[in-house]
Amino acid sequence: MTNISDREKAFEDKYHHDEELQFKTEARRNKLLGLWAADLMGLTGDAANEYAKTVVKADLIEPGEEDVKQKVLKDFQSRNVDKSEHQLERTMAELMVEAKKQMMTE
Repeated sequence: MTNISDREKAFEDKYHHDEELQFKTEARRNKLLGLWAADLMGLTGDAANEYAKTVVKADLIEPGEEDVKQKVLKDFQSRNVDKSEHQLERTMAELMVEAKKQMMTE
């Protein structure tokens, strides 16, 4: 029975590790997205970093990335940045690839 228990624990540990890695990767993507969006809105330095933090926090509102998209689109609209939802989704996908690369090298 020990082998079954060990195997079960190994699966649980892997699941928790994978979930944590996914969470950290999404947070990294959101930070990169926030910095990209800040640049388009003319924010630099500390203001850009603070904006990126608000994008990361926006993802904690509800499951999925819809809350992040809506925040950035709303902010773009208020700053007269001409980016469509499709363009934002494409950038989010590209930044997810970049975030995964960064996480793998750490």
